[in-house]
Amino acid sequence: MEKVHCVFIQLIRKPQRKVIIKRGLKAEHYFSYSEEVGCDVWGLLKGMKSLSGEPVCLWLPEQYKKPNTSTYVQGVEVDPEYAGSVPEGFDVIALPEAEYLMFQGEPFQEEDFRQAIGAVQLAMDRYDPTVMGYAWDDSNPRIQLEPIGTRGYIEMRAVKAANKE
Repeated sequence: MEKVHCVFIQLIRKPQRKVIIKRGLKAEHYFSYSEEVGCDVWGLLKGMKSLSGEPVCLWLPEQYKKPNTSTYVQGVEVDPEYAGSVPEGFDVIALPEAEYLMFQGEPFQEEDFRQAIGAVQLAMDRYDPTVMGYAWDDSNPRIQLEPIGTRGYIEMRAVKAANKE
């Protein structure tokens, strides 16, 4: 029998907000993004004040992408009224209030981060939100937090009330 991975699921509400993002060129995930923009972006983002207390990685739906830019971006969530400085080469997008299912894996050894990410993403792919009365809402970005071994890997996917017919 293969090892069972526990993944905890919680419904959360994200407020209306802006996100200061750094776009890539074609990236669909972290490693290709890092190759395109470098690793310095994360350090810059960690030094910025964020609504959630930490930077976020997003998979952008089409309506938030610019032509010839990546789906995967990194950024910080800020107040919707934010009018402060934006680093050169960064953009600002506005996101609506939305509900998300947050998937959080078990704590892991730092060297096992790929397996931890894979376990959570597999659980999310297999999960049917209709059991909670929801459907996936792909009009909002999917959100990834920094994989930190002591808290487990966290990823969020937007949901909306399921149509009841």
